[in-house]
Amino acid sequence: MEIRPIKKLLIANRGEIAIRILRTCRELGIQTVSVHSTADEDSLHVKLADESVCIGPGKTTLSYLNINAIISAAEITQADAIHPGYGLLSENEDFAKACAEWNILFIGPQWSCLEQMGDKINSKIIAEKAGVPILKSIEVSKENTSSLKEKVLKMGLPVLIKASAGGGGRGMTRIDDIDDLAPAITRLGQEALAAFGDGTLFIEKFITSPRHIEVQIWADKHGNILHLGERDCTIQRRFQKLVEESPSPVLSDKLRKEICKKAVMLAKEVGYDSVGTVEFLYDQESKQYYFMEMNTRIQVEHPVTEMRTGMDLVAEQIRSAQGYCISLKQKDIVFVGHSIECRLNAEDPITSVPAPGRVEYYYRPAGPGVRVDDFIYSGYSVPPFYDSMVAKVIVCASDRESAVARMKRALDEMVIGGIKTNIDLHKKILSHDDFVRNNYSTDFLAKKMQ
Repeated sequence: MEIRPIKKLLIANRGEIAIRILRTCRELGIQTVSVHSTADEDSLHVKLADESVCIGPGKTTLSYLNINAIISAAEITQADAIHPGYGLLSENEDFAKACAEWNILFIGPQWSCLEQMGDKINSKIIAEKAGVPILKSIEVSKENTSSLKEKVLKMGLPVLIKASAGGGGRGMTRIDDIDDLAPAITRLGQEALAAFGDGTLFIEKFITSPRHIEVQIWADKHGNILHLGERDCTIQRRFQKLVEESPSPVLSDKLRKEICKKAVMLAKEVGYDSVGTVEFLYDQESKQYYFMEMNTRIQVEHPVTEMRTGMDLVAEQIRSAQGYCISLKQKDIVFVGHSIECRLNAEDPITSVPAPGRVEYYYRPAGPGVRVDDFIYSGYSVPPFYDSMVAKVIVCASDRESAVARMKRALDEMVIGGIKTNIDLHKKILSHDDFVRNNYSTDFLAKKMQ
């Protein structure tokens, strides 16, 4: 396969992931173009890039989700590649197709993978075909109200209603009372249509004591697929991840190998050819695991894996897109120590509502085994239009106990003045007896941190 050189890469994203991609491009000798909304004109990713282009006003639908504006920016600056980051257009097949039509290299999988795995109903069918365990589900549109209630009661409450096109923790509702089913379906369907352009819903059994396990996949365009271990993303709030760690402290070595093998099997089934993640729910009571979804992009929590493997996943993602062959074998991947990531949000610590504002002063932690991915600086104003995450603190140490101690030390050093954040919440999580003893599930915050 012919290698496609990249001279200039446009970053179709913002915030810390835009800076993360930019830094890797610098090391690879690739020029960068940052796109930005009017609300982000003072953002650090704009200041650090070789070039920048304003693509619209603050609202994402008019800027960062505007495919035509982004393609135009690439044409104007003569960028020959686009990296979508995570979120926004990163899993949008129409965006990947548009890049192909304009002969722009899309840094991600082929658009057919986005199409196959972007639909959660279809992705479960593919997973089952690949021999990966799944939770049986009910497609809402194929049932009338009475038969739907009957099937849900047979499945057993509680259940989870999911938007087929949802992602990032959005598009899900738990149902504990059968009388809440119909109104919840109506509400979630409307929300899914507005947020994802697709109101298709399905229902599956809600596992009451799950752990959220995801496997990092690394693939190329020559059929080589490796896994880079798993991450435990169980500490969540309203289906949004807050703390991630690797390795998962709940899995045995045998089960870890099995889950990672199944993730590779699924990636092979869809002909995956980039960096991605296969996500599972692990039932602590039955000791069974089930496929949940595949994220066909780089993940927010990818630094956790980078800290344990010493790899640059963004660099490998770019190389895979260019057509380079993975030179390593699975046995060559070496995992060292235990890594933890905490997502820091600009939010009210009492209500958890986003709290944008001006950063008066900022000090980031440092020292052995500490990494900070961020985009804020003293004097920067966090805009109100986007996700509230402003930084990620990642640590790695010899074992879990040492990693927790290191993270607590790092958070003690982190100072963000002028805006409200969730730093204290992370300190409480890390100090909670059940977290320390590895005795928790995805409802940890709802049950233990009130």
